[in-house]
Amino acid sequence: MEIIKGIAVSPGVAICPAVVLDAEDYHVPRRLVPHSDVPHQHARLDEAIGRSRIDIEQLREQVENDLGHETALIFSFHLGLLKDDALIGQIHDHIAEEAVTAEYALAKVLRDFAKLMTNHQNAVFRERASDIWDIEKRVLRHLIEDSVADIDDLHHEAVIVAHDLTPSQTASLDKSTIKGIVTDVGGRTSHTAIVARALRIPAVVGAESATKNISSSDTVVVDGHRGLVIINPDPEQLEEYKDYVQQIQARAVDLADIATQPAITKDGIKISLNANVEFNSEIQDILENGADGIGLYRTEYLFLSNESEPDEEEQFNTLADAIKQVDGKIVTIRTLDLGADKFTQRHAELKERNPFLGCRSIRFCLQNLSLFKTHLRAILRASAFGPIRIMFPLISNMLELRQTRMILHDVMEDLEDQNIPFDRNVQIGIMIEVPSTAIMARTFVTEVDFFSIGTNDLVQYTLAVDRANEHVANLYSPANPAVLRLIKDVIRAGKRGAVDVSICGEMAGEPQYAMPLLGLGLRSLSMSPPAIPAIKQIIRAVTIADCERVARRIAAYDSERQVVNYLREETRKVLPEVYDGRTVV
Repeated sequence: MEIIKGIAVSPGVAICPAVVLDAEDYHVPRRLVPHSDVPHQHARLDEAIGRSRIDIEQLREQVENDLGHETALIFSFHLGLLKDDALIGQIHDHIAEEAVTAEYALAKVLRDFAKLMTNHQNAVFRERASDIWDIEKRVLRHLIEDSVADIDDLHHEAVIVAHDLTPSQTASLDKSTIKGIVTDVGGRTSHTAIVARALRIPAVVGAESATKNISSSDTVVVDGHRGLVIINPDPEQLEEYKDYVQQIQARAVDLADIATQPAITKDGIKISLNANVEFNSEIQDILENGADGIGLYRTEYLFLSNESEPDEEEQFNTLADAIKQVDGKIVTIRTLDLGADKFTQRHAELKERNPFLGCRSIRFCLQNLSLFKTHLRAILRASAFGPIRIMFPLISNMLELRQTRMILHDVMEDLEDQNIPFDRNVQIGIMIEVPSTAIMARTFVTEVDFFSIGTNDLVQYTLAVDRANEHVANLYSPANPAVLRLIKDVIRAGKRGAVDVSICGEMAGEPQYAMPLLGLGLRSLSMSPPAIPAIKQIIRAVTIADCERVARRIAAYDSERQVVNYLREETRKVLPEVYDGRTVV
């Protein structure tokens, strides 16, 4: 038995065999396979090498047509290596003798070969080392695609273990077979975490050594409450976790009763609790959890869960279906938030040195106007089926907002000219996600109908902490006094400008922040659907005066540790089971 500590990002417990996915851009761990699986590893290697040869042949032909025969000769070395019986034989021998995965055998043999080349006295040979790395990546890519294809065809329950999962990979997971997720990297607001919560799949991220220490078919316990991953647990540990699962189920029954109750404080103040949604399949879930509406509909998953970018009709049909399902409740639709770590198939190869500070979100849309206008047409057409609000993400300056509104109005005029119905008076808002917008909130109130504070990115940009980087996860904290001050300023600016202010970051669904957010003046929160009943339970147990007292107290602190300790203690008084050392909502 071995225990790995990571970051708990999606609650629940899973006890299943592991399926481990490798990645082409990091260390491929030495992982043993059962001897019965060795022939399969040989076959996988041969298949990946064969497909790589076809790739290179096609590439050579293309280069020869475009740049001439001499330039195309550079691929002869690549093909020669992949046809070298002695070299390929070494890889097969490695698989057979050590009973390891094809990925590891390939990486071991080719990287040893590359080191020989790198240390060679002849400069020509040294230059060939980069070609070997290129070949390794190409073959690994096919092996990894093979592994991903395997999880699409799983016929048994499993825990997925990976260095990382892209949003599109996570979005395509089948929750009927995938019962848990473990990744080496990531944080509480990484997109793997967000989607895992939406799918109600227990998940632990930032478990740095997971892919190194876990082999496929190992029995793994994923504790999404405490951030623990237990490899091959002993019988006592298994029994303990079975009892733990029963406790969780009992707590879920209690929360289900609360979900049907209104979110009203003890002194009679109604709080609007809305849901963050990625997929239409969640909508029944949000209604059962007592949501007042959808406070954040993430439209990028229309793109990320498909092999190709959806056309206008596909987007329109999906959005219209969501609006119809909520039956008159307001749906706040965020326009495309692609880029950074969220790419479509067409743009996946366009790498940036610092993608979170690059062409993402509204910047991406403004540089891809045809795609953006099609997207806006679909949203506006869907508005004919029920009340919606349109929200633009990552606005960082007034020029971006005005340019975006101008494009929206152009699309509206086109629809009017074509006599296509839509809501001409749809409300327009922005997400407050960057410090520049938060600081200038009192100026933005003159241009919008509402603000929604996106704390996931606001924390990241305010504290200069990559929210998906487990090495600095301890620095990422919504409780940082600088973040709390920005939130307070935005709420104050909204009140003065008679603009609605809500919050839709993951902070809204964490019990310890419920009281200070209400105390700062928020009356609308949007969160992952499963979090709604617990937040509702806290709201029903407090008064606004209680919350204002808490907000005043934390304003005097100068460190997030002081803030967190105080908030946990105050939350424990209201809801003891949240921090009883075991059950975390």
